This record gives sequence, C-alpha cells and structure tokens, in this order.
Amino acid sequence: MPDNQEQDTFAALEGREWAKCDVAQSYAEVFAKAADMVVPHLVAAVCTGPDTRVLDLCCGHGNVSAGLFNTGARVTGLDFSPAMFEMARLAVPQAQFVEGDAVALSFEDNTFDAVTIGFGMPNMPDPPKVLAEVRRVLRDGGRLAYSVWCGPEFDTALGYVFGAIEEHGSPEIALPPGPGANDYADPTIAFPVLAKAGFSDCHQTIVASKWQVSDPGAPFDFFLEETARGGALLRPQPTTNLAAIRVAVVAKVLAKHGVGPEWDVPIPSVVTSAVVA
Repeated sequence: MPDNQEQDTFAALEGREWAKCDVAQSYAEVFAKAADMVVPHLVAAVCTGPDTRVLDLCCGHGNVSAGLFNTGARVTGLDFSPAMFEMARLAVPQAQFVEGDAVALSFEDNTFDAVTIGFGMPNMPDPPKVLAEVRRVLRDGGRLAYSVWCGPEFDTALGYVFGAIEEHGSPEIALPPGPGANDYADPTIAFPVLAKAGFSDCHQTIVASKWQVSDPGAPFDFFLEETARGGALLRPQPTTNLAAIRVAVVAKVLAKHGVGPEWDVPIPSVVTSAVVA
C-alpha cells in the first residue's frame, strides 16, 4: 500500500482520478465536446497524411487519434488511464493503443514523424521531462502539437469555476503541488522549455472552443463530475460551500451570456506547435 505522502502527490491524484471509469466516461461524453473542436487544429499542425507515423500521447478516449487516423496516418495512442484507452480502442479499432508513462516512453529513438498531446500537458507532473521524451522519439524534422485550455485572463469557464472555488471554497481543500493547469498555454513558459528539449519554430493558435448548455450551472457540474483537478477541489467541499460555488458560477454565466434559455459558454484553448530543431 502507498503511504500517505505518495497518495498526496500530484501524479497520484491524476492517476487515481482518471482511472475512475465514471470520470473518464463523463469526460468523453460531455466535457470533451469542447475538446473535439480543437482536434482539426492539432491534426493540421502536425501535417499528417498517408503512412505518417504519429504518437497520440495522452490519447484519452481517442478523439484526436480518430482525427489523425482519418488522414491516413498510422496512429499509436498512449495513456496512463486504462479507462481512457479502452474507450479509445473502441473508438478507433484500427489504431494501436498502449498503456504507458509519458515520462518514460517505451519506444525507440526516432520512431515517429509526429506527436500530438490533446489536453494532456496539465495532467503530467513533469512536462519538461515529457517534452524531452517526445523529442527523443521524434525523427529529425518531426512535428509536435499540443493543446491546453486558456487561463483566466481569457473569458473562460475555467475562470468562472476556479474563481468561484477561490472565493467560496473551503481554504482547507487544496491540490498537491504540481504544474499549473494553464502553464503551457503561456508562451513565456512553454517556448523556452520546448527550445531546451530540442524544438524550434514554435507557434500558437487560439481556438474558440465552447460548450453549448441549457443549464447555466453546467460548467460547475462538468468540473465536479468530469475532471481530476476540478473534482478533487469540489467533491470534498462542505455542502454549504459547494452550493455557494455553484450559485456563483450560475451568476457568472448569466451576467456574461444573458438569460438563456441556452448558453454558449466559452472554454477557449491554445494549440502550440513546434518542429524538431
């Protein structure tokens, strides 16, 4: 059995939460509707085509893998969550899927022409080490593209929910130390790390991804039920705090996007691309 210190690490949190079949399934069915809008941008950024060898790292339920496969690419998907990659196998049976660790990839050097990471960067405790591994398995001239949700400096559902948690949540409930959820959307953080790992020609594109919802409290529900970080902060909240957080999210959606009866709630993202130097 792991001791309490091991259970409390960021890596343990991510592994524990994403291994839950209900969290993985809910993410794939609802939360990922916004992530699906980013798939064409990731696929275009790595210039895949017939017989391109692509690693879809942190493949999740396989939405990016499907987009890559549809270009004719030879796709290998990898995820640390068995619940996720089993869904990916069902979604894209023609691709190869393996369970693995992004900081210690089991592939030989220069195996792939391209690597995609669809919203997986914030889930990994050591992104610089992951990027070094990605560089190792890419051939010279190989391409990388990854997506990250934009931070609270944008009008985004993340800001609505995490701002409400900060204002109304119990101060005793916190995440273990780890990378910021939006760190690698910031070019001042991402580009130097990419350069150190051996990448050049770094670019970013903002994608206006969004949710279409019929309940202004839906963003709160999504983060409560369908994410690791959000769930870890929300599920332990006392009942009164949890209710206040949801009320604050509802108020923010109504103030920003009108009285409904349906709402387009923004959750914009950044696609970062780079080429092996």
